[in-house]
Amino acid sequence: MIKAVIDTNVIVSAYITKNLEAATSKVWEAVLQSKLTPIYNEEILNEYSDVLHREKFGIPEHLIKGALDKIVTNGVRGERILSDEFFPDPKDVVFYEVALSKEDAYLVTGNIKHFPKKPIVVTPAEMLEILQREGIL
Repeated sequence: MIKAVIDTNVIVSAYITKNLEAATSKVWEAVLQSKLTPIYNEEILNEYSDVLHREKFGIPEHLIKGALDKIVTNGVRGERILSDEFFPDPKDVVFYEVALSKEDAYLVTGNIKHFPKKPIVVTPAEMLEILQREGIL
């Protein structure tokens, strides 16, 4: 099973897009269908909750609760592995450091430029390619 930390922007995009064929939608669908195992910790769950509850996104409470429940139920808890990499936004560090805690894990983000250029940091489109190559999708 492929494991990945899903950046908040991927989840928000999946919920607000009208395009169900968008890579963000497909990645989030893979999480909801237990085809992609999310990695999380309390900081990440809190970030998800805070951002998904923003009024400007208009995401219904039942979808937010369902998303958080699915992540905890089907995901794996990770711990931060401290990194000395530079991050333009300090709030992004936790996503990267938790991804480092699991072997062969990824960080899926729509903001690739916010993270170090490492093979574990992938866009939603790249994650779809990985899932397809592995025969998961």
